[in-house]
Amino acid sequence: MNAPVRNPKSAAGTRSDSVYAGLRRAIIEQALMPGDKLTEDVIGERFGVSRTIVRTVLARLHAEGLVDMQPNKGATIAQPSLSEAQDVFEARMCLERQVLVRLAERVTDDDIERLQKHVHLETKASEHDGPAAIRLAGEFHILLASLSGNSVLARYVDEVVSRCSLILALYSRPHSSDCSINEHQQIIDALRAGNSQAAIDAMDHHLKAVTDRALLSSTSDKHRDIRSILDRYAS
Repeated sequence: MNAPVRNPKSAAGTRSDSVYAGLRRAIIEQALMPGDKLTEDVIGERFGVSRTIVRTVLARLHAEGLVDMQPNKGATIAQPSLSEAQDVFEARMCLERQVLVRLAERVTDDDIERLQKHVHLETKASEHDGPAAIRLAGEFHILLASLSGNSVLARYVDEVVSRCSLILALYSRPHSSDCSINEHQQIIDALRAGNSQAAIDAMDHHLKAVTDRALLSSTSDKHRDIRSILDRYAS
């Protein structure tokens, strides 16, 4: 029996998606920080891919606002200004209000169970895995959007939540993750009760609290080992 013919384009696409997912997760989990330089050779070496694939991935992340690319300077993790940060959070609040308006009309018991299981994962991660806790906090909002039934709305929420994670890596002060988990639980409780206005109010309070916790950081580490960071996301 002849071996199946491998499609080179399909294989390249799979490798590109893998690198994209790894870098995006590293950004969302705040392992890669605003201002970190992304060298094509280092990324290609760590992920075992060509520079062509790396360039494709960086362009994709640039389109999402997660990476800055400048001629003759290469790529760095984006460093949004305070004004841009405020605009992103304002847009996010509008999007997530609409998510809850739609979701309140169609939420099922299975949806509530999925949300409740996700909060349970957040609680477990908050005890021993800070990066995962950061990622899961954002994924709660992405899950809400996906359950709304509007794929376009879900795509925009996915993008804006990722940008907010980047912003919080740059403009934030320490706070207890229990705050976010409790706020997520309040949103679920309101949806379970069929109270759309209470769900919207809980989301407004939650996102305002996240925004209010933002504070320009005065510390930065200029000697971060990007190779070691990428190794954790290249598997």
